[in-house]
Parts: sequence; C-alpha cells; structure tokens
Amino acid sequence: MISDKRIATKFVVVVVLLLFCAFVSGDVEVRCMESEREALLSLKNGFNDEDGALSSWQSDECCEWYGVVCSNTTRHVISLEVNGVRLKGKIGSSLLELHHLKYLDLSWNDFGGIPIPEFIGSMKQLQHLDLSESNFSGIVPPELGNLTNLRSLDLSYNSLRTENLDWLSRLSLLSILDLSQMDLSHTNCLQQIRSLKFLRELYLASCNIIAVKLSVDSSSTSLSILGSVLKSLEILFLPYNQLNGSIPDFRAFSSLRILDLSGNKFTGSIPLSIGQLSNLEFLDLSDNSLQGLVSESHFIKLDKLNTLDLSLNSLILDIAPDWSPPFQLTRIHLARCNVGPYFPKWIRTQTNLTYLDLDGANIKDEAPRWLWSTFSQLESLSLADNQISGTIPNLSSTLISFIDLSYNKFSGAIPLLPANVYEIRLSGNMFSGSISSICKTHYSQLGYLFLSNNQLEGEVPDCWEKMPELYTLNLANNSFSGEIPASLGNLHNLAVLQMHGNNLSGALPHNLRLCQNLNFIDVGGNKLTGEIPTWIGQLYNMQFLNFRGNNLHGSIPQEICNLTYIQVLDLSINNLSSIIPDCFGNFTVLASKNTTNYFDPLLFVPIYPFSAALNKHYGYSSFEWKGGEFDYWDNLGLLKLVDFSSNRLTGNLPKSISGMRGLKSLNLSRNSLIGNIIPDIGKMEMLDSLDLSHNQLSGEIPTSLAEIYTLGFLDLSNNKLSGKIPKGTQLQSFNEWSYAVNDGLCGDPLPKCPGDSLKPPPSSPVENMKEKDSSNFSFMAEVGISMAFGFIFGFWGVVGSFILKKSWRIAFFNSLDAAGDWFYVRIVVFVSKWRQS
Repeated sequence: MISDKRIATKFVVVVVLLLFCAFVSGDVEVRCMESEREALLSLKNGFNDEDGALSSWQSDECCEWYGVVCSNTTRHVISLEVNGVRLKGKIGSSLLELHHLKYLDLSWNDFGGIPIPEFIGSMKQLQHLDLSESNFSGIVPPELGNLTNLRSLDLSYNSLRTENLDWLSRLSLLSILDLSQMDLSHTNCLQQIRSLKFLRELYLASCNIIAVKLSVDSSSTSLSILGSVLKSLEILFLPYNQLNGSIPDFRAFSSLRILDLSGNKFTGSIPLSIGQLSNLEFLDLSDNSLQGLVSESHFIKLDKLNTLDLSLNSLILDIAPDWSPPFQLTRIHLARCNVGPYFPKWIRTQTNLTYLDLDGANIKDEAPRWLWSTFSQLESLSLADNQISGTIPNLSSTLISFIDLSYNKFSGAIPLLPANVYEIRLSGNMFSGSISSICKTHYSQLGYLFLSNNQLEGEVPDCWEKMPELYTLNLANNSFSGEIPASLGNLHNLAVLQMHGNNLSGALPHNLRLCQNLNFIDVGGNKLTGEIPTWIGQLYNMQFLNFRGNNLHGSIPQEICNLTYIQVLDLSINNLSSIIPDCFGNFTVLASKNTTNYFDPLLFVPIYPFSAALNKHYGYSSFEWKGGEFDYWDNLGLLKLVDFSSNRLTGNLPKSISGMRGLKSLNLSRNSLIGNIIPDIGKMEMLDSLDLSHNQLSGEIPTSLAEIYTLGFLDLSNNKLSGKIPKGTQLQSFNEWSYAVNDGLCGDPLPKCPGDSLKPPPSSPVENMKEKDSSNFSFMAEVGISMAFGFIFGFWGVVGSFILKKSWRIAFFNSLDAAGDWFYVRIVVFVSKWRQS
C-alpha cells in the first residue's frame, strides 16, 4: 500500500508540472488550425473587398488577421468580426468549417440585397449573430431557429421580412434581440417572445407594429404568459411603430433602464406609474399625441434618470418654480410642450446638462443670467420659436457646439462663440450692429451660419477664410451694404449662399466660381450691377438661382444652359435685354414630371441630431407666384419655377419651353416679346401658373393651352392676341382680366366674336341634328302642300269648264286636231328635205 507521504509527493509533482505547463503555454504563440485558415481564405474569395480591409488575410497565422479571434487554449477561431468595412459579394458556406465559432459579426457591410444564407442556421455553436445594416433582403430563414445557443441576435436595418416568427420561440437563451425596420405588421411578435425568459434588451424600432396591447393586466391576451419575461427587461425600444391607445402601466417592469415609445400614436396623458420605475435612465415619449398635465409626481422615484424627451406632444408642464428634481439630467427635450410662460427655474438644478431643447415651448420671458453660466458641459442649446428676450454674453469660453436661438426677441450684438462651434442659428431676432467681430475667431468646424431677419448692418466682413468648412451662409433680410466679399471664394464646401433683401452693390465676385459645390444662390432684392457672369454656367450643381430685383443688365448668357439640375431660375426685375436662349430642353429636372424633392434636405435641416424635425426657418426664400409674392420655407424643395419677368427681353418665345413638362410656374411678363405663343405649350402638363402679360405677342391662343388641366393662374393680358379663345373648361374658368387689352381677342369669357349667332347654339350635337332635320321637314312640307293645291285648282279649273260648257269642249278638240295636222305636215316636209340633201 502506497504511503500517504508518497501520495503527497506525487500530488505536489503533478501540480508543479501543471503550473509549469500553464506558465509555458502562456508564452507559446497561438497558431490557427490549417483547416480553419483555408475556410477563412475561401470565405474571403467570395467577398469584394474594395477598401482592402482584409489585406492581412494572407499570412500563415490567421489568428493575427483583421477581425479574427482565436482561443488561447484550443487555437480554434471563436470570433469573426468584420463589420463596417463595406464588404460586398456573397457569404460562402466555408463558414460551416469554423466549428468553434461563437461570435459572428458581418454588420455595416453591403451584400447587395442577397438573402441571409440558410446554412447559417446550421452553425448551432453560435452565441452571438449580428447581420445588421448590411443590405440583406428577402425572407428571414426560419432555420435561424436552430441556433438554440444564441444569446444575441441583430438583424436590424435591412430589407428583411418574415411570414411568421414561430422560429423565434426556440431561441430560449436570447438576452438581446433587435429586429428593427423589419415589417412585423402581420405577426404577433410579442406573443412569440413569451418564451424568451432571459430577454433583457428588445429593439423593435420602425417595425410597423400596428395594434399591440401593451399591458400586464391578467385579462390581457397579448402579454399575459410574457409577464415574467418582461419583468426582466432592461431595454424596451419600440419607436416609430403604429402603437395607439393609452400608455400602459409599466410598474411590473421594474428592471427597465431604457424606455423608448417615441413616434407612435399614443393618446391620453402620461400615467403616474412612470414615476415608479426607479431604475429608469432613459425615457423617450416624443412625437406622439399625448396631452394633459405633467407634474412632479411623474418623476417621484426617477433618481437615475439622465435623458428626458417629451417633445412634440401637447403636454403642459405644471411644475412648481421651487421644485427640486430627484434626478440629474444630461439631456432635456421639451420642444413643443407648454413649458412657459416663464423660463423653468428647475432646469437650473441640472448642472450636468449637455443638451437643452425648449423649441416652441411657449416661453415669453427674459433669458435668465444663469442660463449662460450654470451648465459648464453644455454642448447644444436650442430655444427657437419662443418669445425670449435679453442679450447674449460672450460665450467663447463655453463648450457649445450647436446654438439655435432663432425667432425670438434677443437683441444687442452678435455674441462671440467658441472656436469649435458647428452650427450658429440666430435668425429672426433683433440683433443689430456689425458682424465684423466674427473675424476675431478661427471657426475651424463651423458648417452653418444663419443670421437672417435681424437688424444687422455695415459691410459683410471679408474674412471667410477663417471658416473653411462653411456649408451654408444665410445673411438675408438685414441692412448689409457694400460689395459681396471675394473671400467667399475660399469656401470650397459652400453649398448655400443666401443674401437677399439687403443693400449690397457691385458685381458678383469672380472668385465665387471656385465654389463648385454651390447649388443655391439667392442674392435677390439688392442693388447688384453688371452682367450675369458667364462662369455661372460652370456651377454644374446649381439648383436654385435667384437674381430677382437687382440692376443687372446685358443678355442672359448662353452658358446658363449648362445648369441641367436647375429647379428655380429667377432673373426677374432687372434690366436684361436681347433674346431668351432657346435651351430649356437642357434642364432635366424641369423636364421631369416627377414630384420628388430633388433638393438636398441637409442644406437647411440641422446635421446635428438635435431638433431636426422642428425648425422650419432654414429654407427661406421669396418668389412671385400667381401674381403675388410669397415666402417659401420647408416646402422650397418642391418648387419648380422660371421667372424672367420685368426686363427688356425681345424676340420670340423659345420653342424649347414646352420641353419643361414638370415646370409649375412660368413668368415672362412685362418684356418686349413678339410672335406667337408656341403651339405645343400644352405639353407643360404640370403648369400651375402662366404669366405672359404685357408683351407684344400676336396670333391666336393655341388650342393645346386648354389641355393643361393643372392650370390655376393665367394672365395673357396686354398683348396683341386675336381670334377666338379656344373652347375648354380650363380657359373659360378664368376672369376677363386674364385676356384683357387684346383688341382682336373674343369669345367666352370676353364678348362674343362677330360671326357668332345671336341665337344661343344648341346644347349638344344631338339637339343640333334634330333642329336641322326639323327645319328641313318644315320646308318640304310647305312645298308639297303648295304643289297639291296648284294641281287641284289647275286640273279642276280646266276639266270642270269642259264638263259645264259643250261649245268649249268642241272648240278645244277642234284646236287639238288642227295642232296635230300642223305638226304632221311639218314633220313630213322636214323628212323630205333631209332625204334630198
């Protein structure tokens, strides 16, 4: 029998050997299995790796390849994470050779709309599968239900659909599920989730979930065997579906940290039970149809809350001025809620704020001084569309990178802002004085500068090289004077230049041609002189060009024909002369009947993820429409307009005008145009407003004009048009002034033409035919009757006399015999002479 001492000695030796092996193995280089290396190379061959992200996939050691992780002990590949590298192509079945793969992440690639491969359902060892945002389409393979070891599944933001979710119930170990942007309208998705008892995070954004009863009441059929499951939920993410009714009582979900029900159709008030979710950190109920009061009781136990978003609802915040909240928020979004009339004092206690959004919150108060100094971490401040007054101090030492104080009553000078500011929106206030102070700072990140509709004056500073990233500049409707500075040509990213409604003079700076990204220029309503530069035709991205109401002269340059993407072209109220270039067929956007908004929405909507859906005061411009001047804001991108009115243009109407089949407004009035209206003008099927008045146009109105059924405004007055106005419901619906002062023009709605019958014409062709037949019948009847009476009187007048007088009968027949003898003798003599000859 082995002694205890000997056993102990052997045990120590074994332990030492094990420790030594473990120590040595820590220093041994991990090498991948050759079979798995070959499988990865085969997988790579199916990819189109344009950016070379997988360039490291060629050495012998695959465990050092990009995105590949091997086990330190078994040398098997256990994780493959190649996301966000724009891979294309197909996913090869060689993945099946990676028998120990637990983590597969192919998200943020572009697989060209291929279906998710069914063979992935055979990789039963997988614990984490992420195929999000990779351009997969088609039906989700139900074989995914075989992945019974999955802990997380993310198929979000593809073009996937599913016939049912029965396969989902077999994934009983899931703790994270994201099916966002998958159409689940025909499935009872929450019913299939009831077996996922370990579920902690549920993401179902934009899934078109229509009518799910969010309730834990025992009488509920939708979520009643889910009660125990949902109690473990920490994240419930259901934004932008079709959920309606009242917000349910969530007290049973005591573990909730994130609750997002935004962008649905919930109605009623916010339940007080929300205030009992003591673990809640993030609450977003924005963009619903909620109403009623919100009081301190709604937040009574929310001491961990850091984000609150109740914006875009009809809620009234009924909170005492001296309220001390239990939380410290980093983000407050209360846009379009009724927070005012006074600036809420409880916000002063939230010293950790980074985002504050009170847009359109009905505040009619002076901005408190503490607003500018309390929040040392504040990055975004949005108070637009209120009636807040006061001045703004120097903010150059703050961290603010986004500021929107548009359309309030702020006054004084434009404040100094930090060098890292990204967007400045101060339009629609009462700021005054010069803006030369902006030259004191180098704004290396500034992309948007909006100072329109204020009382600013002086010259526009010539220091724009200090804002090299500027994308949009709006100085409209102020009192700026002097010339447009040449340094704007240094802004190679500039896309939008709005300077209308000032007192600017001189010509457009030649350097502006260097801004090749420009697609919006509005310098209307100034005092600019000179000719329209020919280099304007080099700005090939141009969509909106407004020179309206200046002192420009000369001809319209032929180079303007190069602006193929033009959508609004307004050269009205200038001194332009010569003929109109006949090149309207080049304008491809105006030729299209497509009503799509071709205009880039990013030009006027904040890039910053902050108040993007709220403010509409960015795309402002002014144009003439249907005889009046109108301002265009958020709908500017839908406008298609050509206006050359009030100039000195001559010549005929260009024939190519009819090629603009998508044009909505054409105004060539108050010029000296001659000739006829083009006969095929009816091809402009989308035209809503046509003004050719105050010219010298002659000839008849084309009949095709009556075929434009969308026409809502027409002015052909003060020309030399003649003939009859074509018949048609459209042209007769306009008033007389639409055709006034055309001496040769006649017909409804003007007086009748000279040749028209005084008798009103028949109402239909059938009646006209009946009337014609009727008149023919009356004439023939009269002739027949007359002939009958003549025959009766003539016949019986002679025959009756013979019957009554015997002597008349003898005399008549004697005369008849004598006449017969005379004819006989004459015929015999004639025949005899003819034979002799």
